[in-house]
Amino acid sequence: MGVEGIGAKVLRKEDRRFITGRGRYVDDMSVPGMKHGAFVRSPHAHAKIKGIDTSAAREMPGVIDILDGQQLKADRIGNLICGWAVSSKDGSPMKMGAYPALADETVRYVGQPVAIVVAETRAQARDAAEAVMVDYEEMPAVVGSEAALADGAPQLHPEAEGNLCFDWEIGDEAAATSAISGAAHITRMKIINNRLVPNPMEPRAALGHYDPAEDHYTCWTTSQNPHVARLVMSAFYNVAPEHKLRVIAPDVGGGFGSKIYIYPEEIVCLWASKRTEVPVKWTSDRTEAFLTDAHGRDHVTHVEMAFDADHKIVGLRVDTKANLGAYMSLFSSATPTYLYATLLSGQYDIPAIYANVKGVYTNTAPVDAYRGAGRPEATYVVERTIETAARELGLSPAELRRKNFIRSFPHQTPVIMNYDTGDFEATLEAGMKAADVAGFEARREEAKGRGKLRGLGMSCYIEACGIAPSKAVGSLGAGVGLWESAEVRVNPVGTVEILTGSHSHGQGHETTFAQLVAERFGLPIDNVQIVHGDTDKVQFGMGTYGSRSGAVGMSAIVKALDKVEAKAKKIAAHVLEADEGDIVIENGEVKVAGTDKKLGWHEVCLGAYTGHNLPDGMEPGLKEGAFYDPQNFTFPAGCYICEVEVDPETGTTEIIQFVAADDFGNIINPMIVEGQVHGGLAQGIGQALLEGTHYDEAGQLVTASYMDYAMPRAWDLPMFKVETLVTACTTNPLGIKGCGEAGAIGSPPAVINAITDAIGNNDLSMPATPEKVWNAIHAAS
Repeated sequence: MGVEGIGAKVLRKEDRRFITGRGRYVDDMSVPGMKHGAFVRSPHAHAKIKGIDTSAAREMPGVIDILDGQQLKADRIGNLICGWAVSSKDGSPMKMGAYPALADETVRYVGQPVAIVVAETRAQARDAAEAVMVDYEEMPAVVGSEAALADGAPQLHPEAEGNLCFDWEIGDEAAATSAISGAAHITRMKIINNRLVPNPMEPRAALGHYDPAEDHYTCWTTSQNPHVARLVMSAFYNVAPEHKLRVIAPDVGGGFGSKIYIYPEEIVCLWASKRTEVPVKWTSDRTEAFLTDAHGRDHVTHVEMAFDADHKIVGLRVDTKANLGAYMSLFSSATPTYLYATLLSGQYDIPAIYANVKGVYTNTAPVDAYRGAGRPEATYVVERTIETAARELGLSPAELRRKNFIRSFPHQTPVIMNYDTGDFEATLEAGMKAADVAGFEARREEAKGRGKLRGLGMSCYIEACGIAPSKAVGSLGAGVGLWESAEVRVNPVGTVEILTGSHSHGQGHETTFAQLVAERFGLPIDNVQIVHGDTDKVQFGMGTYGSRSGAVGMSAIVKALDKVEAKAKKIAAHVLEADEGDIVIENGEVKVAGTDKKLGWHEVCLGAYTGHNLPDGMEPGLKEGAFYDPQNFTFPAGCYICEVEVDPETGTTEIIQFVAADDFGNIINPMIVEGQVHGGLAQGIGQALLEGTHYDEAGQLVTASYMDYAMPRAWDLPMFKVETLVTACTTNPLGIKGCGEAGAIGSPPAVINAITDAIGNNDLSMPATPEKVWNAIHAAS
């Protein structure tokens, strides 16, 4: 490892512009003649559109045009799609309701766009949008998945009878049923995973620009995967031909999954730009974000975990109702199925697993992947249940987990996944040591003397990252491959440009990707430029989500670097009259091993471009590309331990300490990894204690601002203790697993397990607000 190579704690290069206010976000973009868009949105959760009167709005200052869903349909703009097809257990395809970018007949959630006003200024557009009069015929709404499946519930889509989109299963039902029926002990629970709003720092935004002179479209958008946005908008939505559409995702201020999807707004801004012949920019305000960003989680689950007389798990049955919201989103079918139920084995050797998932339409915002995407929901089910089982069996939570850990690898679970490597005992031991679990009872007694209730909870999570390989996910219904691309361009003076299909929106790619080059060629990372987020500059790529940028994106870079290194060595061997196998590259020099013969890296690069002294038949230049399609998922895992103190008089919970012991495989930059863990922990703890999205019976979002939706603040969080262990991944060249989602996956059950341990009542749902905790304390007493 060099001072800036793999394993070095290098400060993030990109932070220079971010902390000095020089980041360039979509809302900072401006093009000549640019105007502003504002959306007319439904105030109802379910209603027929009887008519739209724009006459008064058109007379208002600055208004250029007002466009609605009927015009959108007339221009043959396609409906939004779901990119992952799942089938019900009877073999029938999922029932996907039509989702127009502007509602033309029916609105199905509060905030659904109905029309766009284009005006000279943002304020003028918003004022005129309020003056557009829409005649609605309001209809009954339904917001909960269980209520939506009930007889007589309001129906959302004619395609989906009973509001059921799919009734999906995985595993062996007969084997799980047999194991449970013959078990010595069965733990049964009803578990609710609360709905969340993603809340990235930067709201969504779009700038659509149609250039009639070139018949060319450009869309600046807050996207985690701009190439996929380009593909979908051209191939499915008919907004523009792919070869005439450029999509640019500049600096993006966080995403957490919510910016994977193609939303109505960017489609409409591009279409409106052509209709009005002016560039159209829209930037969401925070209320719009609450109403229309894809929400996360929202599962209702019944689980049975069965044990034999030796306390070994013999079977697991899970029945989940997943709220999809009013429409399918881009990956919303995969999140509660293949990204959720395939992780229900957790870290445990469970011989029989069966899961049934019903995807349900409701009159709420669409629900899709949010940091962790199915993995947090699976971990919450498994880890709440095994902790509860330990209490019922009179065992320590650590002992029951140890008894059931997978200890031999590779390990094939009953629900598709094949874990390549891991050491779950090691992360448990590291977590328990860092948390001083042995001294907990003494701390509990001390707290009791002060009138406080102390509790300890743990969570042993596993997740699947770098979804792959493409052939496998294609067979499961994925509409795209999940490989990644990279191009390495070495300039004549020896500086390097890395063009990657991954996209950074807070992960530190400009630093970690440059560290790969520093490690390989001994160059300072300031000599390396990372280019991403522009479909005109970068060859097709799949973007960033699911902790894939390291395991998949960096692996593509490594493949391209291998080709560059091989060519550079051939050139040096030719010039130095040495055997190619004796050439080594280090510290910015290309040397003949064991001699003093060498060339500067820049000399080799310049020679590649002058072409004066190249091996016979070699093409000039030093530029190589690669595509990398993983052999398998990667499987980060860890043990999280939370210690809380609860005030029985108020129900207030204080996290006294939180330990995260993670196995992420090999690590490129430990400082960035620690930051990723901290961020994930903040979001997971936020879900456990504070955050919750609530609709009333009429479908109105009552948590549509930070006045009502509680986000975690610094004083809600302790100083985290972060431990990292390494079992290298065996299926990618770097041995890395991924770290971006782990904190949000493992922390919620650890927090709730700790609180329920403290108060002596296991009946507690997230978020564990002071009111809920106080009620649970008094219910127990």
